[in-house]
Amino acid sequence: MRQKLLYALSLGLCLALMASGLHAAEESREVWLLVDDRTSTLHVYRGNQEIERFSPVSLGRGGAKRLRLSGSRATPTGEFKINWINEDSRFHIFLGLDYPTFAHAREARESGMLSEPEFYDYLTYYRQHGAPPQDTVLGGSIGIHGLGEADPSVHQRYHWTDGCVAVTNDQIEKLATLVRLGTKVIIR
Repeated sequence: MRQKLLYALSLGLCLALMASGLHAAEESREVWLLVDDRTSTLHVYRGNQEIERFSPVSLGRGGAKRLRLSGSRATPTGEFKINWINEDSRFHIFLGLDYPTFAHAREARESGMLSEPEFYDYLTYYRQHGAPPQDTVLGGSIGIHGLGEADPSVHQRYHWTDGCVAVTNDQIEKLATLVRLGTKVIIR
């Protein structure tokens, strides 16, 4: 009896380890994006392997900052998820990010940028809608988008957005085939 129990426990442990290994293997094949402000480049990775690179990309006119205020035209840095996609945007295709994240809201509250009542309103909205509000003092409607009708020569030379990450229309079409809702995006 004791031997059967040890065998069953060993088998269960092996199955659990195999399942966790499969989950790790699945995660290592997940597509994720890295936007590097310093090099004006958007890297597309599958696990640890780069599969695409778009350069130059344009960021916000106000630079890249961890905490941004609405209207500052800065691109927020940090880790995000794609939480909505607009394929009929004035910017061709818009991949919306879950900004401001809980981490951004908490940091803003701790720094005094967001009051306690505003933070409470943020949390209440997030609980009710499963996504952050887009009308806080931190701004909203941040994402990765194409040019739409914008001037490609300006895109080549300047950071011109109001806080988003812009790529060309051809690049956003390619990007839209590689990502999905929930895709991780790191902006640094």
